[in-house]
Amino acid sequence: MKILQISFLIFFLFSCNSKTEKPVSTPVVNNTPQITVPEFIADSAYAFVKAQCDFGPRVPNSKAHIACGDYLIEKMQSWADTVIVQKGIVIAYDGTKLNFRNIISSFNPQAKNRVLLFAHWDTRPWADKDINDKDKPILGADDGGSGVGVLMEIARQLKLNKIEIGVDIAFFDAEDWGKEGGGPESEDSYALGTQYWTKNLHVKDYTANYGILLDMVGAKNAQFRFEGLSYERAGSVVQNVWNTANSLGYSNYFIHQDGGWVTDDHVYVNNIGIPSIDIIHSDLSSRNGFPPHWHTHADNMDVIDTNTLRAVGKGAVLDFALIFLREKRKFFVVFLSQSRTSILKTQKISHQNRRPRIYCLIK
Repeated sequence: MKILQISFLIFFLFSCNSKTEKPVSTPVVNNTPQITVPEFIADSAYAFVKAQCDFGPRVPNSKAHIACGDYLIEKMQSWADTVIVQKGIVIAYDGTKLNFRNIISSFNPQAKNRVLLFAHWDTRPWADKDINDKDKPILGADDGGSGVGVLMEIARQLKLNKIEIGVDIAFFDAEDWGKEGGGPESEDSYALGTQYWTKNLHVKDYTANYGILLDMVGAKNAQFRFEGLSYERAGSVVQNVWNTANSLGYSNYFIHQDGGWVTDDHVYVNNIGIPSIDIIHSDLSSRNGFPPHWHTHADNMDVIDTNTLRAVGKGAVLDFALIFLREKRKFFVVFLSQSRTSILKTQKISHQNRRPRIYCLIK
């Protein structure tokens, strides 16, 4: 656990040694409270990723998916102040009825200043980018497991170290049963659990000052760049997160470069007026902008690295939350002051009005 002193300067005024006595001032002490930055144990996050993978591919409607969901709910209930589980059925692009569960855990549920941290916990039902066994589901250690593993460790630390702000951790379901190929017909086929949540909020009139999505955040030597929609909707959050990570020595992970546009869960969270960013593995050397293991059977525990998990969990999330707590910054007040109706009318992203910087990707 690291303790950061916000202010420790004490001024002393001493009397001079003279015939005329001068009053001795009482020492002035700044009583600004210390801020405790929760530690982030990368080995613990790694264990949480592995625990998910031990269930097998977490494809909706499968036994592994049910068992893993039960595990996540049980763990989060042991840490969070409240846990709300949304469950139901969504229809995939191919007509398949998907049983889903969104798991939303809250810390300090009464706090007005809130941060939304989220990831998807399901895995892709096909290995469509592999040359072998394309029709079999992937394990999804990185794409699905890593973001959840990092957030589980953060939840565990928040149980041990109380903070003043409110934190909501959402594990969204049915993200990766989407149509391959890109274009308007496929982009809304992803993130079905998140789309459901935005239309059926777990708490009436829920909002947060900002949101951070973690997606594919565990691979060795991963690099994270500015995602286009994130920068457009929440540029200050992007800059602060990247600067915080860089100041802690993670500049080889968090690169100050454009990383293209990605259709991911954060699109729909932004559309309801919560400025949100996507921390996602960016590989500019590949044709699709994603790492080689993406949507292949190589996405297993062999690609997961504790150094990357630490860079994201500690550098990008926990210490950034410290800055928010210290400065009480309300990012994007304009979003929070507008009504949801006006936001939906003026801010909704679409395939047609998007301005790609390098490429436009469908997660």
